[in-house]
Amino acid sequence: MVYYFTSNVVEPAGFIYVGKDKYENEDLIKYGWEEDFHVDKLSSAHIYLRMQPGQTWDNLPEQLVMDLAQLTKANSIEGNKKDNVTIIYTPWSNLKKDGSMDVGQVKRVLVPHRENPIVNRLNKTKVERKPDLKAERDDMLKELRKKEQAAQLIKKKEEQRQAQEWKEKKWQKDHAYDDLFTDENMAAASNQDRAEDWEDDFM
Repeated sequence: MVYYFTSNVVEPAGFIYVGKDKYENEDLIKYGWEEDFHVDKLSSAHIYLRMQPGQTWDNLPEQLVMDLAQLTKANSIEGNKKDNVTIIYTPWSNLKKDGSMDVGQVKRVLVPHRENPIVNRLNKTKVERKPDLKAERDDMLKELRKKEQAAQLIKKKEEQRQAQEWKEKKWQKDHAYDDLFTDENMAAASNQDRAEDWEDDFM
C-alpha cells in the first residue's frame, strides 16, 4: 500500500506519497520519478514529491519543502521524538538501490520541532491506495516520449519553413533584375533598331 497526501500550501497542490513499509519503499525506489525526502542519519520513511511540470528539485517553494520535512519527521519513529532534526532530499535519480544516496546532489532543511498543525492538515488529506507503480512510470515515460516527438515535429516544420523562406529569398535575389531584361526592354534599349538620326537627339 502507498499513502498519498496533498499539500495545499502551493498552487497547484503538491502531490506527496510514501510507502507503507520497506517493501513499498523498494518499489518506489525502483519505479520512482520524484524527489526523495528522509531524515538524515535516522530511520524514516521515504517521502516522495511528484513535481509539477517546470519545477526543479533544488528550487521548490519553501512552504512545500517544510510540509514535506514535517511529514518526514512525523514518519520517523526516532526523529519524531527529537528536536532540530535535519531532513535531506535529493532527486530520485540520485538514489541507490539500497535507499542510500550520493552526497553530491543533496539539499538539507532543518526542522526545529514538530508542528502539529502542519502534520494534522496533511493527515486529513491522507488516502491509502495500491497503485501499479510500474504502469504509472511506463505511462509517464510514454507521455514524455509523445511530448518529445511533438516538439521534434514542430522543430522540423519550423526548419522546413525557414528553408523554404531562404530558398524564396535566394530566388528573388537571383531574379531581381529579370523584369529589366525582357525581350521588350532589351529591344527598347538596343541601338540596332533605332532610326539613323537617333544621335541627333543629343546634339
